[in-house]
Amino acid sequence: MKAWFEEVSKASWTQPSDIKAQYGSASILKNRRVVFNIKGNDYRLIVAIAYRLQVVYVKFVGTHKQYDEVDAETVEMV
Repeated sequence: MKAWFEEVSKASWTQPSDIKAQYGSASILKNRRVVFNIKGNDYRLIVAIAYRLQVVYVKFVGTHKQYDEVDAETVEMV
């Protein structure tokens, strides 16, 4: 997670294809959401991205099993 955070802090994504160029295994969803595989797909990270503001909002962090139990397009951190 720390390595991902450091890389994303330096990124300047303007569209989903920028993310796919850097993270080929990322899944682009509706509503500006993206799913990242962390630690060899042991964990999943769902974020929403405000491209114009260059802000990434964390919506979910969990194991692959926990990810299977949520709707990636609507889940919110609580």
